[in-house]
Amino acid sequence: MKWEGEQQSSNVEDRRSGGGGGGGGFGLGGGSIGLGGVAVALVAGWIFGINPLTILGLMEGGGSAPSSQSAPAHPPPANDREAAFVSTVLADTEQVWRAQLQRGGVQYRDPKLVLFRGRIGTACGTGQSAMGPFYCPGDQKIYIDLGFFDTLRQQLGAPGDFAQAYVIAHEVGHHVQNQLGITDKVDAMRGKVGERQMNQLSVRVELQADCLAGVWAHDSQQGKGWLEQGDLEEAMNAASRIGDDTLQRQSQGTVVPETFTHGTSAQRVAWFKRGQASGNMNDCNTFDARNL
Repeated sequence: MKWEGEQQSSNVEDRRSGGGGGGGGFGLGGGSIGLGGVAVALVAGWIFGINPLTILGLMEGGGSAPSSQSAPAHPPPANDREAAFVSTVLADTEQVWRAQLQRGGVQYRDPKLVLFRGRIGTACGTGQSAMGPFYCPGDQKIYIDLGFFDTLRQQLGAPGDFAQAYVIAHEVGHHVQNQLGITDKVDAMRGKVGERQMNQLSVRVELQADCLAGVWAHDSQQGKGWLEQGDLEEAMNAASRIGDDTLQRQSQGTVVPETFTHGTSAQRVAWFKRGQASGNMNDCNTFDARNL
């Protein structure tokens, strides 16, 4: 991915200085929380969760008042290569989604992307590095501990810069869903339907965000031509490694489909490919799809 020298976003907040306060590693605890075990829930939350705080039962009713941030916000240092990469990808998502939503008569509001370490206060509760990247609809911010990219490469077997871009694009996809009112509609169903039905809705939300990430990949390449051979395969490899079936099989040796919250590996790859092939967000309506 030929990203160096491209425009960077001004919407990145670096709150890593003075952050922390425990929980800095990526360890997985034991026990069960009714979603296939803590290990599965955390790993699922790590990769493109609609909201890891919701998955772990740490958020009630769609969010609360923002907690205090762990450090003052400032732009990342110019010599921080990983931060520059994130900022560059974010800038491109801003361009793509402004154009996409404008065609539908919607004005796109850029999200903020927050770099942090350890833990941080958000409008959705306290975020932790172990949750991996996540989007908080309450403050319309994406939160990332850049150490997660090491986890992506080394523990999850998904190396490559475009695999990392896919992480960012998926979280931006959740922001798009929030702007279109999809997040509120799904959250309004909480408590009105059973856990299994709620899980099925969550799967559709996640697969739609994968599809929207594919739409971004299509438009991004059309606009910049910056993808190189193997880049799309990196994203699809990442998607295939974080399906609910794959994660459950690895962590507990069995697969329990009724507990899926993100979709199977095959589904995640298929919906990313669908968005990437067409570049049309109207092709990402997972809620009307009979067969995911």
